Amino acid sequence: MNFEISLPEWAVAELSNLPDIIPNLEDRMREVIRFSRLNFENGTGGPFAAGVFEKESGRVVVIGVNRVVPSNCSSAHAEIVTLSLAQKILGSWDLGAAGMPEYQFIVNARPCAMCFGSIPWSGVRDVVVAGTGEDVETLTGFDEGPVHPDWKAELEKRGISVTEGVLRDEACDVFRDFGNSGALVYNGRSGGE
Repeated sequence: MNFEISLPEWAVAELSNLPDIIPNLEDRMREVIRFSRLNFENGTGGPFAAGVFEKESGRVVVIGVNRVVPSNCSSAHAEIVTLSLAQKILGSWDLGAAGMPEYQFIVNARPCAMCFGSIPWSGVRDVVVAGTGEDVETLTGFDEGPVHPDWKAELEKRGISVTEGVLRDEACDVFRDFGNSGALVYNGRSGGE
């Protein structure tokens, strides 16, 4: 028995071409959004990506993408894939452990119900979001699930800062293009329709 989720080959190649450090927050988000577009355009998953960066230096740890359909795994959302890869790369299940730099988690949309739950457990201390959950549902047809209505405050009271709306229009362009593409929308029990 084994359980493994891996990035598509194009994402591994793109990661190797990134600079080691991306100092500007908007540039970090721009790369995450670019990966989200490439993921659906390459047919390797949904239009979602996330990245883990050292907050102060901008050092890239990893950018991951959604792998639900290719992996036959409903939990292979971009956030879960990315946090898992970052923890593996850094050798720690706690990305907020003593002695570690502060890690920033950048996502192209507000995390769904499942991915929201993974954030406090990951140890990251800073979350940056582009699009809203409503953007995702309206423009793509995905069901984001029952996210806590005051999700931002729930993270902040756990010591996790949240910044919303960074390059939201660019993220929404990707969601809109995905929604108009006829690509599979894989909501549970919907038969992919």
